[in-house]
Amino acid sequence: MLFRQLEYLVALSRERHFARAAQACYVSQPALSEAIRKLEEELDVPLVRRGRTYEGLTPEGERIVVWAQRILADRDALKDEVGALRTGLSGRIRIGAVPTATGAVSLLIDPFCAAHPLVTVDVQADLRSEDILRRLQNFEIDAAISYLREGISESFRTVPLYQERYVLLTSTADNLGRRTTATWAEASRLPLCLLTGTMQGRRVLDELFAEAGVRPTPRVETDSVAALFAHVRTGRWASIVPHAWLHVFGIPPGMRAVPLVEPARTVPIGLVMTAREPGSVMARALTEIARRTDLATALERLPGDPVSQ
Repeated sequence: MLFRQLEYLVALSRERHFARAAQACYVSQPALSEAIRKLEEELDVPLVRRGRTYEGLTPEGERIVVWAQRILADRDALKDEVGALRTGLSGRIRIGAVPTATGAVSLLIDPFCAAHPLVTVDVQADLRSEDILRRLQNFEIDAAISYLREGISESFRTVPLYQERYVLLTSTADNLGRRTTATWAEASRLPLCLLTGTMQGRRVLDELFAEAGVRPTPRVETDSVAALFAHVRTGRWASIVPHAWLHVFGIPPGMRAVPLVEPARTVPIGLVMTAREPGSVMARALTEIARRTDLATALERLPGDPVSQ
């Protein structure tokens, strides 16, 4: 059995198409098919349901893919560990993030890259929280910044980073834009642009609206926090955004960021990794950075604010 055969099987499981899997592995389709066929012979089980087109993996194939992902992750972790012992940490770290936390990722990457100059970083942004846990379990990412919600299994380790709180982003011409606070009930009556309902960040907002006894009816929905700012800039819409994003954009001219109360709630955001040992040396290094980086204080410093700089 060769690592290459396992890589081909994992790629086929991910791409669900022989040609795309071959392209992802930089080999010809016949070479990939032959390698997987030889793996089937060696294991003496059918791994792929074959017809005129790819029809999926067999039940045995689905189980073997899980083992293949673990074996390949362990191989990569071993190589990273040996490399770190010889020349310091090098290679590539893959970090996932939910959309509302994407603006905070740079605050970890900056000190991480300063401490490990030979490492490159791949940020996979705008992931759903469910997708993040799946990708961690499948060893597709090394770590993630996501919601620390109840129910995260013992298969994961977490490091709290900051508390996500929310502000009403609206035009300075709006009556609420001239207030020091606004209630969720008042915000619900504005022409809103919000995140889409399938996203964890939107579900959090809906819970807070429900706690206030109201239900929002947004005219515009998007999967991008940056798009929320763009729509509010037109002067036609208002939105509710995580305060952490003000660290990225500040408060653009013509807008106000009004803290929301009644209820005034926060949601914990943290670093999430698999609990499997010894685990990724990259994830361990990022954990060390996270534990000594005060993201909560850093996120209060807004661009262009001389008091906070």
